[in-house]
Amino acid sequence: MQTSLMARFNLSCPIIQAPMAGGGDTPALVAAVAEAGGLGFIGANYSTPAQIASAARAVRERSNRAFGINLFAPQPVPPPPAETAPALARLAPYHDALGLAPPTAPPPPAEAFEALLAAALASGAASFSFTSGLPPRDAVAAIKQHGMFLMGTATTPAEAVALEAAGCDAVITQGAEAGGHRSTFDGEIDTGLIGTMALVPQVVDAVSVPVVASGGIMDGRGIAAALALGAEAVQMGTGFLTCDEAGVPDAYKSALLAATAADTRLTSAFSGKPARGVVNQAMTGIEHGDGDGGDGILPFPYQNALTRPMRAAAARQDRAEFLSLWAGQGVGLSRRRTAAALIAELMRELDTAADRLRG
Repeated sequence: MQTSLMARFNLSCPIIQAPMAGGGDTPALVAAVAEAGGLGFIGANYSTPAQIASAARAVRERSNRAFGINLFAPQPVPPPPAETAPALARLAPYHDALGLAPPTAPPPPAEAFEALLAAALASGAASFSFTSGLPPRDAVAAIKQHGMFLMGTATTPAEAVALEAAGCDAVITQGAEAGGHRSTFDGEIDTGLIGTMALVPQVVDAVSVPVVASGGIMDGRGIAAALALGAEAVQMGTGFLTCDEAGVPDAYKSALLAATAADTRLTSAFSGKPARGVVNQAMTGIEHGDGDGGDGILPFPYQNALTRPMRAAAARQDRAEFLSLWAGQGVGLSRRRTAAALIAELMRELDTAADRLRG
């Protein structure tokens, strides 16, 4: 099997490891995926320029194969919230449980996109992907000047058309099943909650560039289904989070291995932006509070900054009940493997599924 995307990056399998900003996609994971014949991605949105350079260098030291880098498309930042007391009150019990000082109102975010873009362009990555919006015109020009293959993330056919018009060389479809932050940028979040099986063929028909399927794909059967729908590759995030090389705490991996599809839902509790994850104590408590009578969730990126100390301490203490356990609806198919072993198993499953379809 060979698709144009596989040929573009000299891949031996149609598998892309999803960017997972926040530490899940370690250089060891990105390089292991690349060495196994897939395309690994660095999720760089929460990194500093120096951290981007360091991560890219670490990947290149481990592999000379292609890898990618991802950023959120820049979006207008809302003004600082006038009232933060309810949000602080909802975080206070978790800070106390983790031995942290009481939470304080987050400062306004620093404008960092241009610096992150410059570091990404200098990373040596072969591909650049954007999430949560259209890439700026000057960024597209710079990416193309560096010879990087540009991909954007769509949750509707209309978004896919807009991404192609903006200069993207491929479109990643994010089905409603996908874990992590929703990427909808044209309309309300609900308009982008289209399942992978329904979304992929409509996007394939709507654009002329290659399409990558993501959302709920965890085994070779899912890959076969995506290819049958017209996708040229799949992007998988949850499936790689339980790999040995993934940078999430062991408690996170254990929570995913124990979870079922019914255990995930969309929440804005951790970042102020809708994202799918496994339900836990912090998610429920931050969403509902304890009769505080106020709006206890700040808009993105303020809520993300507010909950960061809690999440960082929970990671250090290996306490899953206070982590943002991002995961898709396919989480019940998670398995503990090295990345290379997982990809080899996925390809065997794909062959079996293809043989069954051939009769």
